[in-house]
Amino acid sequence: MLLAIDIGNTNVVLGVFDREKLVENWRVGTNTRITPDEYAMVFKDLFGFAGLEFPRIHGVVLSTVVPPLLPVMVEMSRKYFKIEPLVVTHELKTGIQIRTDNPKEVGADRIVNAAAAYKLYGGPLIIVDFGTATTFCAIQKNGDYLGGAICPGINISAEALFQRASKLPRVELVKPAKVIGTDTISAMQAGLIYGYAGLVDGIVERMKRVLSPKVRVVATGGLAELVYPETTSIQEIKPHLTLEGLRLLFELNR
Repeated sequence: MLLAIDIGNTNVVLGVFDREKLVENWRVGTNTRITPDEYAMVFKDLFGFAGLEFPRIHGVVLSTVVPPLLPVMVEMSRKYFKIEPLVVTHELKTGIQIRTDNPKEVGADRIVNAAAAYKLYGGPLIIVDFGTATTFCAIQKNGDYLGGAICPGINISAEALFQRASKLPRVELVKPAKVIGTDTISAMQAGLIYGYAGLVDGIVERMKRVLSPKVRVVATGGLAELVYPETTSIQEIKPHLTLEGLRLLFELNR
């Protein structure tokens, strides 16, 4: 079995694969103060609830956008799984060609998503990842990764409203009953949800002018389910795209 670990700014997403099948997956909070031993305890509890055991894992692959957690996870893998993990970088075989000005700057999560989506759909392709930040990745038909766009995630936007506007409360991120809010909370929800959907559609439309009018648009990330129904540009959601990409890169590079 393969353990795939994606370390994001908000969550660490884990997946266990039996060959190509995703057997189980979990999402736990990212904490840079947790030691390798503490993370191992969390993983062991999750494995136990799923009826899995550490010795059944024969490969570990991980990606991270949180540098302080890389040595933590590497040590945890070595100590508790007895495995040297495969760490995602721009230097791995991916099935795509990174054509940005500085490939080292491309986040591991974006590389993983792009590799997985191109393998699944081919190009041209736009991937929208709704996480702490919302990222847009553009891939040409021939597999060239051109780059993309990065903007604040919807949670960051909501928190900024609360912190910077003294009379605005912290609100739950849910779809409001109508676009014209009749109280402060529903007005904020309308602005966040529908405003964000408009942001996504606007960026995708501009990227289409560069790539192709027939480009495929795929969404992933923890907040994709919230925004996707209000957009007109996103064609489908792949909730486990990053985990699938980690499995793919492990197979290509092991």
